Amino acid sequence: ILAIDVSSSMRAVDFKPSNRLEAAKIVAADFIEGRVHDRLGMVVFAGRSYTQCPLTLDYGIVLSFLESIHIGMVEDGTAIGMAITTAVNRLRNSTAESKVVILLTDGRNNRGELDPITASQIARAMNVKVYTIGMGNRGTVMYPVDDPIRGQRMVQVEADIDEDILRQIADTTGGNYFRATDEKKLDEIFKQIGEMEKTEIQVNEYTRYAELFEWFG
Repeated sequence: ILAIDVSSSMRAVDFKPSNRLEAAKIVAADFIEGRVHDRLGMVVFAGRSYTQCPLTLDYGIVLSFLESIHIGMVEDGTAIGMAITTAVNRLRNSTAESKVVILLTDGRNNRGELDPITASQIARAMNVKVYTIGMGNRGTVMYPVDDPIRGQRMVQVEADIDEDILRQIADTTGGNYFRATDEKKLDEIFKQIGEMEKTEIQVNEYTRYAELFEWFG
């Protein structure tokens, strides 16, 4: 399950081509297109979380749902604990050997009924591994603000990623925490996760023989 933050802070422009969310969508799309036998699904979250796409082998459907996500589709905030819970719930009945959540956020938990640590303990109990990605440059970043008089303008804001919590989530569930400070690093992280989570597939091959010549009498 891909769990993607769509809160307003993802509008920060420290990632190309335009902001953090658009960069995440491009890299996630490449990741999806590179899968072969994995069932994939998607959860989006801000002030609350919900399933954008259930588990499926139809990667075209997943890509379509990915393309449609945008900032403002969910009330604002960052409900990391609820995002994990929603993702784990989608994986609950899966019989796969490897059940994985890739959670991408640029903030800290400030909404939701369940805190991230409790949610990660539930994930561990359900044998779900959570890889966490903190997305955002270090220090101050440029952020677009809509001014009713001057129109849109850019202001500097401080990056505010709760790396301690993201590390704890990953450690609790047997995953890893990564920090993506630009689009190239984000792409490398997704590739690294993809390599770590490869599963061997057993294929049975059968050969059918047919006689093409008559027996001599």
